[in-house]
Amino acid sequence: MTETSLHTEPAAISGPSFGRVVRHIAGYAILIAVMLVSPLFVFLPAAIFHCTVRNGRRIAWTALFIGAALAGAVVVAGANAPQVTTAEAHMSLAYLVALILAIAMPSMVVVPMVERAEPFGRVLMTATLFAAIGLGATEMMMRAGTGFSPFADQVESARVTAEKLITRYQHAGISPDAIGFLRHWMDIGVYCLPAFLLVDVVLAFVLSLALFGRMRAWRDLLERRQITVSSPYLFRNLSLPDWLLFAFIAGGLSPLASGLAQRIGANVLALVAFLYLLQGLAIFRWLLAAAGAGFVGVMFAYTILGVLTLAGIAPLLLSITGLFDSFFDFRKFTRKDHSDESHSD
Repeated sequence: MTETSLHTEPAAISGPSFGRVVRHIAGYAILIAVMLVSPLFVFLPAAIFHCTVRNGRRIAWTALFIGAALAGAVVVAGANAPQVTTAEAHMSLAYLVALILAIAMPSMVVVPMVERAEPFGRVLMTATLFAAIGLGATEMMMRAGTGFSPFADQVESARVTAEKLITRYQHAGISPDAIGFLRHWMDIGVYCLPAFLLVDVVLAFVLSLALFGRMRAWRDLLERRQITVSSPYLFRNLSLPDWLLFAFIAGGLSPLASGLAQRIGANVLALVAFLYLLQGLAIFRWLLAAAGAGFVGVMFAYTILGVLTLAGIAPLLLSITGLFDSFFDFRKFTRKDHSDESHSD
């Protein structure tokens, strides 16, 4: 009788080959570099989330470092062109540094939260807070390293653009009252420029989280970790943390302050108002999904919303809806916990 030895220990599972790791790093590094030097930066967090979920944080950090280096080489090459002024070269460098510190780095910070499928609003606000720190760090680094202030340059550019627009309207025969009203709102826009910079960051994270929530890698992660949370990153599930109400109240008190405190309060108020507008829009989308609106119904609803937006009514109503959702939770009566992939957000 021939004795056979039975192996009771499971065979070791080999990790990805060296060649595969190199290909993944190279592919994601090139993708990140392209996003850093193009308008595709709005999807940079999604690319980082996807890379981390598929390959791990070590590969994601490596790809980000190489991608940033490649993007830096492109920016430096463009800055050395003969027709580029010193201010333009500094601004290009500041733009790249801002994308890295205010979008790429916060994306890596919130990766553990995304892997745990934490709520949309909590991930978004954490990323926004770190993005604000990143923008501040960019300003300080550029001032210390080059003596150039990106913020001052953008403020000056915004003022020049506003004056050109007002001059164009004056030549078109617009009434002085309308010109004065327009000038007032442009001055507010320049005053709240930091908030508008953060609005761009918020939109990047909202778009990226909504996109990542529909990727195969995300669904595979939920299955591997047996996470039962249903589609937290669909746009209609966006719900901001309750503590944002305190930021809204603090910002609303800015007219009572003066100097730097007033400016900070005004920018906080502008940013929070936009965040509540997004939450109101998410509720609007939720109601359409809950009502089972088809393609025609959705298009009709968004057409009406667009008309009201042009009239200046919809943004106010959406912001108020988002604000009071913290008290009433308008979606609790029609909540659906399934992830219907037929919906677009």
